[in-house]
Amino acid sequence: MSLVIHTTTIVTCDDADTVHHGASIAIRDDRIAAIGPDEEVARAFPDAERIDGRNRAVFPGFANIHTHLGMTLARGLYEDLSPPHRPPFSGGLSPLPLPKLSAEEYAVMCQLGALEAIRSGTTAVLEDGTNIAGYAAQLVDTGLRMLLAERTWDRANTSIGDPGPFEQDDRLGEAGLERIADLHAKWHGAGQGRIRVGLAAWAPDMCSPGLLRRVRALQEELDTVATIHLNQIWGEVAAVQAHRGMLPTEYLARLDVLNPRLICAHCRCMDHREERLLGRARVSVSFNSAIAARRGLSPRIAVLEQEGCTIGMGSDNMAEDMVEVTRTGLFMERIRREDGRNPTPEQALRWATRNGYRAMGLDDGGFLAPGNKADLIIVRTDRPHLTPMIRAVSTFVHQGQPHDVESVMVDGAWLMRDGFVRTIDEAAIVKEADRIARRAWGELFAAKPELRILPGIPPAF
Repeated sequence: MSLVIHTTTIVTCDDADTVHHGASIAIRDDRIAAIGPDEEVARAFPDAERIDGRNRAVFPGFANIHTHLGMTLARGLYEDLSPPHRPPFSGGLSPLPLPKLSAEEYAVMCQLGALEAIRSGTTAVLEDGTNIAGYAAQLVDTGLRMLLAERTWDRANTSIGDPGPFEQDDRLGEAGLERIADLHAKWHGAGQGRIRVGLAAWAPDMCSPGLLRRVRALQEELDTVATIHLNQIWGEVAAVQAHRGMLPTEYLARLDVLNPRLICAHCRCMDHREERLLGRARVSVSFNSAIAARRGLSPRIAVLEQEGCTIGMGSDNMAEDMVEVTRTGLFMERIRREDGRNPTPEQALRWATRNGYRAMGLDDGGFLAPGNKADLIIVRTDRPHLTPMIRAVSTFVHQGQPHDVESVMVDGAWLMRDGFVRTIDEAAIVKEADRIARRAWGELFAAKPELRILPGIPPAF
């Protein structure tokens, strides 16, 4: 099976940031077969299905290397409830507890997140979660390329950012390690290889030294990618200093957790010696720019990159829009650097595509080149806000919107075509997710009216 998208603009994200104009890209099975002039590709693939690419641009799909799909449940609430950046710290990222959902209900919220991801041009996702086995089947059915990172921790009765006593519960850690092994045994390689299973240690202040050593050993045994929340909030830094007498990254380095197949999410509250440790270990950092802006904290991306880290991007909580994430990352870094030219749109796009694939251990995706995986998106360019499109990358990074993404392909298969999502029943999922969330939050607020701490919540909700 083969198809050719012709007479189009092709943004490759290759080493030279090559952009082809009035060109064709050929797909055969799950791979990119050719990129080049229309006439040349047409001769090489005379029997291919032909797709007119005029007023369109083909980009590599986005790689979201840090998200929690089910946190769509907290949309419109947790964004405005960030913890304090100064003492006293008490733990937790929100004063509102999440309402309880059944496994089936949580799977629907994850499908809602996957739907938003597809609609905004994402092709690869790292899902960091607990009990992923309860919704893995639904994630496979989305058609997305996924790295499922099941989580473990062994600190009880609190959450990230609490400098209080470390109450260790070995049963928690053991249960998490068992979930990781079970998920890997059942789901690694599913979806014709699209699904891989990694592992996650929750955060340095939520894991004992013994558990972190076991996580590192299991990573080697499973030969996979690991991830951890690192220096996410100042309370976490204070907690690790209180418990271990050192900074979070120093704690991980002391235990040999840092390695080139580790993705560290956030890295917002760092001393330069920590950034040097990450660079020396060649770890990847997930720049979660949109949630960072909402929290009022941002990592020093230029420093991390200069020290040797691979920078990828993630949406984290409440949203899956990687178009917003890419633009927000560009803007935040320009403000931090006080530089209106750097980073360039090309750099930001590389963070959000090619570097993300690389961080997930996928060297044959994230950029468009013959032989690579056919993971790509088609952007409609005849929009008022994208006209004139003289510089395709700059125009899309600065002005693009999720609804400009018209089609999404993973492994040569259409997840969305001409604006229609093929792998998820969009209307049904939106309706059901809304019902679930309204019921769950309504019951919580009815039982605990003191939790109505934000304006705008309907009285009868």
